[in-house]
Amino acid sequence: MSARYDELMALKSVGQKYTYADRDVMLYAYGIGMGADPMDEKELAFVNEATYTERPLKVVPTFASVAAWGAGPGEMNLNRLLVVDGERDITFHRPMPVAANITADSSVVQVYDKGKDKGVVIRHQTVLRDETGADLATLLASRFARGDGGFGGPALEQPEPHKMPSRAPDRSIDISTRPDQALIYRLCGDRNPLHSDPEFAKKAGFPRPILHGMCTYGITCRGVLQTYADYDASAFRQHAVRFSSPVYPGETVTMDLWKDGDVISFEAKVKTRDVTVIKSGRTVLG
Repeated sequence: MSARYDELMALKSVGQKYTYADRDVMLYAYGIGMGADPMDEKELAFVNEATYTERPLKVVPTFASVAAWGAGPGEMNLNRLLVVDGERDITFHRPMPVAANITADSSVVQVYDKGKDKGVVIRHQTVLRDETGADLATLLASRFARGDGGFGGPALEQPEPHKMPSRAPDRSIDISTRPDQALIYRLCGDRNPLHSDPEFAKKAGFPRPILHGMCTYGITCRGVLQTYADYDASAFRQHAVRFSSPVYPGETVTMDLWKDGDVISFEAKVKTRDVTVIKSGRTVLG
């Protein structure tokens, strides 16, 4: 094995401490576009705690992706300009609390060196736990470092993606994004200038700042919430996607969904550019 491969595989960080409150929960929901209609009571339940008739504030399941923002196995020393999200897969062990002190344990799961000038895919896992030590969520992520790779390692095949149904979608919905949505979502933690600085975006090969992949991820969770989950956040057991192309703020995301028992398969695209932005989406409800 190469020294670089061994270095990445050894990365691990245990007991990282984080605290969040209801403001963070509401900001995340607003950041993925919920509450655009101030009279929609079902979405207001995720973005507004100030009600005349008392009701509990709800937490979007994929808030787990930012609850411990910055948690990770350690410094990977990658070319930041050329790093993009590849996949995200969260298993929900219990509903996320409205406010909590949590810990995060992170480690690298596997490294797939695609070769010189082809980049490297790094899969890493973070387990979130509450103050009692009970598991809240397990986050599996992959990042594609386009500017790295070619350092050697075992010849491994990446896991096969979720197989999509061959029939026509059971449902299709359109979810619009705001022109300034990336500027809102970045306040949840991801301050990467790729999503806010036009000059940085152009240096990275994009005509303008792109929406965070994890914002698009949250939007797909919102899509399942409003269709097959009836806005019941506690129904989510898993939500997984593969990122295939960026969304630009202001575009409309079209989700195609298939329901097979408790499994919801989905893909998302931007029709105006004829581009698929999310592939192999899979939600498990229960």
